[in-house]
Amino acid sequence: MNSNNKTKLIAGIILAVVIVAAIALWKRPKNNSGEVIREINPHMGSIQTLVSSTGSVLPKNRLELIPPVAGRIESILVKEGDKVKKGQTLGWLSSTERAALLDAAQGQGEEKLKYWQEVYKAIALIAPIDGEVIVATIQPGQTVTTSTAALVLSDKLIVRADVDETDIGKIKVGQQAIISLDAYPEEKIKAAVEHIYYESTTVNNVTIYKVDILPEEVPVFFRSGMNANIDFVVEDKQNVMLIPQEAVTTENNESYVLMRGADGKELVKNPVTLGITQDKNVEIVSGLRAEDTVIVKSKKYELPKSSALGKNPFMPTRKQNTTATSGGKKKTSGNQGPPPM
Repeated sequence: MNSNNKTKLIAGIILAVVIVAAIALWKRPKNNSGEVIREINPHMGSIQTLVSSTGSVLPKNRLELIPPVAGRIESILVKEGDKVKKGQTLGWLSSTERAALLDAAQGQGEEKLKYWQEVYKAIALIAPIDGEVIVATIQPGQTVTTSTAALVLSDKLIVRADVDETDIGKIKVGQQAIISLDAYPEEKIKAAVEHIYYESTTVNNVTIYKVDILPEEVPVFFRSGMNANIDFVVEDKQNVMLIPQEAVTTENNESYVLMRGADGKELVKNPVTLGITQDKNVEIVSGLRAEDTVIVKSKKYELPKSSALGKNPFMPTRKQNTTATSGGKKKTSGNQGPPPM
């Protein structure tokens, strides 16, 4: 085949593909879409402006109770989650010498052991603050050193949030916040900003400031290390006029809503002044009354019915075989497959 014939063959194939694609596109069903118009009235409600952030639950003051001398833990009198008072005895410790002496006396009889227990007193582990036991993993009989934390106490659990520098200017001490935990997403915990750190940190080239948030009441399910989501309440307005955002159109820095004209048919633009926006609602500062009716236009989309779907022109069709049978009737069958063996 010479080059001219090859060129004509390729051109013919391309032309055939284009024609088939054009026919398929022309036969493709259209979405049943249209414009839906509904009438609404403004409603009164509350609206907030929020700054969202993430953080984690941790102790405000984490205090490790370090033994004054190396030795052996004789007893631990508290467990994790217990509330303790300053000066309370939390456990008893034998120094290395006392532990060795008691072990030797134990082999000499009960009377000898009791004697040395009274003469050589154990060392008490005393709580230095009021708080809660958050770590108590050391068991009686374990040896400890002066670098081992026998117990860990916390005065209270807080949430420490990471706030972007672009939002830190909106955060103030005493500001209200709402905390939700990844482990308990349905629980909304009221809190307030307690402290904003002066020094920033950089995370993935973003400048972050730490903010401590103190819950009004620490829930029993709070655990150190839990991931938290925080919404800082920047603005909070009660009993204000609200309408859906989709009812408002903004052009040339001016906002308006659609209302019916005097004839009740023609739609006219009514200027409005907007306040804060949250989720799907927007505050109306002026331009509307509670009894006014606002027109909302929205698009309606419907998927085509399955019966209206077009056929793929590239899919092969099954041919039917017609065979003659006795009696003058014809029998039609599809692809029957290979005959049985």
